[in-house]
Amino acid sequence: MPPSDPTPAYAGAGAAGSSLARSVRGPRWGLRIEPATLVWIALIAALLFLVALPMTKLLIVSFTTRSGAFTFANYITAYGRARYLDALINSLLLACATTAYSILFAVPMAWAMSRTDMPGKTFIWLTVLGAFILPPYLGAIGWILLAGPNAGFINQLWRWLSGAEAPLFNVYTFNGLALVMAMQSFPLIFIFVKSALDLVSSEMEDAANILGAGMWKALRKVTLPLVVPSIIGSSILVFLEAVALFGTPAIIGIPARINVATTQLWQFFEYPVRVDVAAAYAMPLLLITLAMVGMQRMLVSRRGFVSQTGKGGERRPIQLGAWRWLLLLWCLLVGLLAVVLPMLVLIEASFAKAWGRGLTLDNFTLQNYRFLIFQHETALSTIWNTVWFSGVSATIAVVLALLAAYVVNRRLVRFGGALSFLAMAPFVIPGIVMAIGFYASYAAPPLALYGTATIIILAFTARFLPIAFANSNAAIGALHPEMEEAARILGCGRLQTIVRITAPLLRKSLLAGWLIVFIVATRELSTAIFLVGPNTRTMAVLLYDLSEAGNFEVLAALGGILLAITFVLVGIGMKLIGRDFMLRRT
Repeated sequence: MPPSDPTPAYAGAGAAGSSLARSVRGPRWGLRIEPATLVWIALIAALLFLVALPMTKLLIVSFTTRSGAFTFANYITAYGRARYLDALINSLLLACATTAYSILFAVPMAWAMSRTDMPGKTFIWLTVLGAFILPPYLGAIGWILLAGPNAGFINQLWRWLSGAEAPLFNVYTFNGLALVMAMQSFPLIFIFVKSALDLVSSEMEDAANILGAGMWKALRKVTLPLVVPSIIGSSILVFLEAVALFGTPAIIGIPARINVATTQLWQFFEYPVRVDVAAAYAMPLLLITLAMVGMQRMLVSRRGFVSQTGKGGERRPIQLGAWRWLLLLWCLLVGLLAVVLPMLVLIEASFAKAWGRGLTLDNFTLQNYRFLIFQHETALSTIWNTVWFSGVSATIAVVLALLAAYVVNRRLVRFGGALSFLAMAPFVIPGIVMAIGFYASYAAPPLALYGTATIIILAFTARFLPIAFANSNAAIGALHPEMEEAARILGCGRLQTIVRITAPLLRKSLLAGWLIVFIVATRELSTAIFLVGPNTRTMAVLLYDLSEAGNFEVLAALGGILLAITFVLVGIGMKLIGRDFMLRRT
């Protein structure tokens, strides 16, 4: 349908306005459709193709046999064995433990960064950014090299110092897996809680101090209650991320015989592929996600936790005295465990002939990088695949997000809310569930896209569209439409206005969205591993394959290349947009 124009007086201002007027008021058989209308139609079709159809197909497949008959047998098979139920229970327990550890890591760091005079804040901020950037499966590999029960560096050092035979810390345990996942997830809670603390005026704490409360009591009774919604809301997101995570549970959990829902779904795709059972098994994950996101929105929207001062209020850092060094030590410890040690051990392994021997002169080699670049059959192709899959996906996602956000904010169609819902819906769909939906929808004829670059690009686009849409929606919402209206008065059509006026004004925001989508797409494993073919493997999938083969030296070298690409892009983003562009916009 043609877009509704709230300013019909512009219709006579130029050729485009006359065209729009004819499309609204012209004779029934002489309608002329403005080009922008075709773009809106194409946008709706694209969102339906990327989001609605795969999820609908997944639901249908879960209730049908291979011949197309209706059945509940898939659900009976999916939940008829104790092993499958245990995997789902393990996922929920693991997510609870991961969330608890993440809160323990993140909340003190957020309070220290936002409210206190703790030194070293720039370095702590960089470690949080590093923890966000480091792909989860690379962090897991780093912790295998650090805390493997036999050859891990920490346990070797422990045996040398204490003479004990038992390892100090075994990563191949439930608790070890939860800790590693928390070290990868805590930045999300940190960002939310720090943002909330930044809005709390010091006057609230001053009033508590005047009434006799000390610093710690004011923190417990005043400050923390004000940020409880942020803690709960971000904890729910971490819980959902932990339930849906594939890489770390696969790399650490499978050798430890800890079966979780995502690794069980992967087993359903072993020969013979049972996509109907996998679809049925994935439904509870989707329902849990929807329920938890609904709970998160309900809690965040509550008005019971509000700071009301009547004015902006002053924010002064709390003087901690000697306590600031203890708090700094805690933040440094978290950063050391989450980022510094895993990255150092990965760098050491990438230049080592045998990682367990340490980085000595006789153990130093460039052969791992030489092997990847000049000898490995698929390494260069996976690097190229990763770069261009991610680049094309980021470009498509940003274009779709810009158009959708423009339509929603400028109210060009009556069902703008539905467009917004479709653009944000993948946020509540676990990546592994979305991959199964794309497999069910587009792997078989007539499209037969399984293993092609097309299906991977489409899946990446759908997976990370919410990031681009949230970024574009906020940017367009803050942009006054008067310049667009002026362009319309001078005869520009809607599409021409977007290209020549809106997009240039939002170039920094659009670049930020593109960089974030590109970076997260380069590290995406849970979606890619279900959809790649022999010629379309990505770096993330190759890293997983190398981890299964136990080739940690070559794996670390490939991880080093991936991190180098990521750091270059982050550096570009910091230079052009700001040093915290990823943490502010994610």
